[in-house]
Amino acid sequence: MTIPDVLAPAQTAAFWPVPPEDLADLDISSGLLQDLFIRTVREEGQSSLGSLKDRLKLTYMVLERAFRHLRQQAYLDVKGIQGSDYYFGLTATGKALAAERSALCAYAGPAPVSLAAYNRAVRAQTAHVRICRDTLRQALGDLVLTDALLDQLGPALISQRALFLYGPTGNGKTSLAERLLRVYEDTVMIPYAVELNGYIITLFDPVLHQPLPEQPDSLDPRWVLCHRPSVSVGGELVAEMLELRSDASTGIYAAPLQMKANNGILVIDDFGRQVISPRDLLNRWIVPLDRRVDYLTLHQGQKLCIPFEVMVVFATNLDPSELADEAFLRRIHNKIYIEPVNGECFREILSRVLDKRGLPCDDQTAVYLADLCRRRGDTLKACYPADLIDILLWRSEYEGRAPQVTSAELDRAAELYFTRIRE
Repeated sequence: MTIPDVLAPAQTAAFWPVPPEDLADLDISSGLLQDLFIRTVREEGQSSLGSLKDRLKLTYMVLERAFRHLRQQAYLDVKGIQGSDYYFGLTATGKALAAERSALCAYAGPAPVSLAAYNRAVRAQTAHVRICRDTLRQALGDLVLTDALLDQLGPALISQRALFLYGPTGNGKTSLAERLLRVYEDTVMIPYAVELNGYIITLFDPVLHQPLPEQPDSLDPRWVLCHRPSVSVGGELVAEMLELRSDASTGIYAAPLQMKANNGILVIDDFGRQVISPRDLLNRWIVPLDRRVDYLTLHQGQKLCIPFEVMVVFATNLDPSELADEAFLRRIHNKIYIEPVNGECFREILSRVLDKRGLPCDDQTAVYLADLCRRRGDTLKACYPADLIDILLWRSEYEGRAPQVTSAELDRAAELYFTRIRE
């Protein structure tokens, strides 16, 4: 597969790592490669160059040269040859060395890239969004958004700077934040792991990153061509998730959330409701948001400087003035108030909900639902149509009858949905 066969990568001309053909082409030390080789063979018991090629994501030529060197050092015991591939295990000397090296770091996965290479990649793949009102409306077409809101979102997305979405609950802040990734039309390269001075940081996360189904043959297999990432975290966010996490038993580091979100979007949902205080969290972001760099610390105190090419989206229904001081809010150039929906938007949302669920509803009943929501909920909210219609469906299923959208059924749904205010 060639580059044109896949979704165009960001800044392809600036950064496209090709498969290494020799040990000298790797940006990691030969000692680290040796450690990966023997640790993997130790773990597998008996291995082959073909097996190591798949597991370490290295070319056959690189592995064959490493194999010959380790064999000369009497670390490998060749068991046989099948075609052009060797089958081998570790000698007693090789097992002793593998055990010694595994005690320091047990990593035996895809070969890492250097921190310098990772930094170049992130800078080269900085997002450049080109949108207008029409293209933005098309990208967010499953949401009902006003022109005024689109015209605020557009410049914010072009800036690729932090975005603060705030306003009353239930009006689509989370839904909007989760869909912002749609404005990107390119792909980025993400390494399986990053190395600095022998320390391994795992980065590629199959839960958070979406690789293309087929990877280009012209790409260094230590990198994965992915859609731009979107990482979302809510009330479960704790300070430790924003720092390097070390597994004491393996000596392997896991990348923090913002590093996994590089070249994409990081959504901090329900901001202000985390265990970590809002001010502590915001203080953690001051330098990254201002200077586009982040500083991480290894367990022995060594500092790493990594790019911070992330669009951070804060979504909250709390008062911004209670969450952050003026100095921090000044660093967030884009602050958008998501207001309660008006009657026209409410009717459009209801219409889409009914169409999706295959339910008819006359105009009089639609007007009744809006009045009902104003009475029981004070204002119209974008979430009301879907929530109330779902309750109506569940009640119909419980009672063993076909659902009907009537004023009486909506009253019953509202009784279950809205809380009563104690006099």
